Amino acid sequence: MKAKIFKVTGLSLIAASALLITGCTADFEEANRPGDKTSSEELGRDNYSTGSFLVQMQNEAFPEQENTYQMNQDLIGNYLGRYFTYANNGFAGNNFVRMNAPVGWVRYPFADSMPKTVSAFNEIVRLTGTESLSYAWALILRAQSFLRLTDMYGPLPIGAEEEPNAYSSQQKVYHTLVADLDKALGIITPMIQAGGGTLTQFTNSDKVYDGDFTKWVKYANSLKLRMAIRMRLAEPEYARTVAEQAVADGVITSNADNATILYVPNGLYKTSVEWGDSRACADIESYMTGYNDPRLTQYFSTPAPPGARAIIGCRAGAKIGNKSVADAIYSAAKVTQDTRGIWMTAAEMAFCRAEGALAGWNMDGTAESLYNEGITLSFEQWGASGAADYIANSTATPADYVDAADGYGQAHAKMSSITVKWDDNASASEKMERLMVQKWIALFPDGQEAWSEIRRTGYPKVFPSAQSTAYDLTVPNRLPFDYMEPVNNPDNYQKAVQLLGGPDTYATKMWWQK
Repeated sequence: MKAKIFKVTGLSLIAASALLITGCTADFEEANRPGDKTSSEELGRDNYSTGSFLVQMQNEAFPEQENTYQMNQDLIGNYLGRYFTYANNGFAGNNFVRMNAPVGWVRYPFADSMPKTVSAFNEIVRLTGTESLSYAWALILRAQSFLRLTDMYGPLPIGAEEEPNAYSSQQKVYHTLVADLDKALGIITPMIQAGGGTLTQFTNSDKVYDGDFTKWVKYANSLKLRMAIRMRLAEPEYARTVAEQAVADGVITSNADNATILYVPNGLYKTSVEWGDSRACADIESYMTGYNDPRLTQYFSTPAPPGARAIIGCRAGAKIGNKSVADAIYSAAKVTQDTRGIWMTAAEMAFCRAEGALAGWNMDGTAESLYNEGITLSFEQWGASGAADYIANSTATPADYVDAADGYGQAHAKMSSITVKWDDNASASEKMERLMVQKWIALFPDGQEAWSEIRRTGYPKVFPSAQSTAYDLTVPNRLPFDYMEPVNNPDNYQKAVQLLGGPDTYATKMWWQK
């Protein structure tokens, strides 16, 4: 099954890999000249023939369907990023927080989400070729999907090697995705220019931007900046080049351009509100309670009956004894069926630029100004007031955690004394912690990104698991590969472990963890 899937993947990707990895060919601009192969008639045919596959790719870029959301996002990123933890006692023994998740959970993103992405992409290539608007958009969506997957597992079989089923190193995956995004931008940008600065297509298929490709350009640049920051410590010069180009070309700077998807019912609504499997994590509650952060009551709802404070979280990895009890005493997500799922925000981009500025990169602003901008944008995004007072607060620190009455999580002293107000005279480590804590708060509810940032920087400092684990880790560094790969793809699996640079366990670090 796997070989068949990835052989198809390889055939489509290898055909384009020389262009994607080595850069533009000499006749690239002429082949994509505005007015050539971009007529309304032809774009309309693209829309008709590829719309369903593009919808499928959006659904997998950040899975929202309740079952795939739980298996791809909630049980993994949301819990490991310390936004949520499980309230279901059936999850309490084996889970990702304890680094002993069932093998079916571990393999799910690889075995479910990745083949769906690949098959839809291949159909788009088959139907429209590699110069169309639909192809360019598919490249962006695939980049989002593959980035999420490589940041779970590390090396990934993306079809970039001579052997279709072979894994690429995580470094090569990152480089390939940047090249993919550049290829997409090279197709879309001339079309926008030819349209006098606008391009609207696929309105019936685009669940994120309603067919506005000027916003997809900003999203692609923003995805490049996200990746550049992720690999900043692993490959600083290349990361700087990618980041500065992305900012110069235009990333998301306004909440009006935030990437959010309409999927009804919202995945988090199902897992937290309707099913009651997920509740607020003690870590984010500790920080936001201590800061008296008004966004906290926008993120989570008050338990019924109310407890000692408005929002109460549970320690990650707690030994939940009774789901109905846990559901009642800990806070659920404050989300409705038709709340839009969040992919990327202006606040995240401001914090990425702030970190770049700290590193000496040209980010069109200082670290302090961009840090303050990130907080302000996040407050605006969530409809919270008081951003200026929050930014100026130099005394508030995270709160000690006190468990709910009859709770399962156990009290714990705060993990940090970091304050909010920027201090240009602070040490480099203090600046980084302050920046990352506020970025983490603003990234909510995208636990995948939160988990990546905790792994990459060590911030925010989070509580140890409430139950013991087999590893000397606060959060896992990765997920093990699909347990079927040694059976279905043995030679390439062994090479993947070599590329990983350590054993195929939760402990081996990502390439970008330095």
